Amino acid sequence: MSSPNPTGAARPLLVVDDDATFVRVLSRALASRGFEVISAVNADEARALTRRHQPKHCVLDLKLGEENGLRLIPELHELMPDMRILLLTGYASIATAVEAIKRGAHDYLAKPVDADAVVRALLEGDSPHQGEDEVLDAPEAPLALRRLEWEHIQRVLTECDGNISETARRLGMHRRTLQRKLSKHPVRERPQSSN
Repeated sequence: MSSPNPTGAARPLLVVDDDATFVRVLSRALASRGFEVISAVNADEARALTRRHQPKHCVLDLKLGEENGLRLIPELHELMPDMRILLLTGYASIATAVEAIKRGAHDYLAKPVDADAVVRALLEGDSPHQGEDEVLDAPEAPLALRRLEWEHIQRVLTECDGNISETARRLGMHRRTLQRKLSKHPVRERPQSSN
């Protein structure tokens, strides 16, 4: 019925985190970078705000009190299929990163994070004025989610002696999905700068 972004100026972004101080600081920083920030402290609020505002971007904490942010990812995608979701956590692990991407997150960052890293993760490959080199040359950038996933897949594939079906079974994904991921080139970490 109503337009998701009536002003057409700011980009709606949902921040879901139960840490009020973190939300306030991050929201202010993201607003200064052109986002219209709305925030939720739990899954129910996140669903309601997504229905109402239809944000195209979401910064989601893994731990929401007793709730788990991973479970919220597919629900948010049901409400907004093209939403780009960045999962944040204080407990980074390859297993969590792979699970986040399987559920539909676009990227994953370990806390503490700065607003520029959040913006890069949300807009990577999404913005015509955001160059790939800008993202790849980010100082002290954490390992990208796709890179972590690629390494994990390669490790399991090696353990299975190259057997695609067994690898897919162990990773809990469809064989076709695994083949599609394997057909892509591995994600580079930051290239060596020549300047």
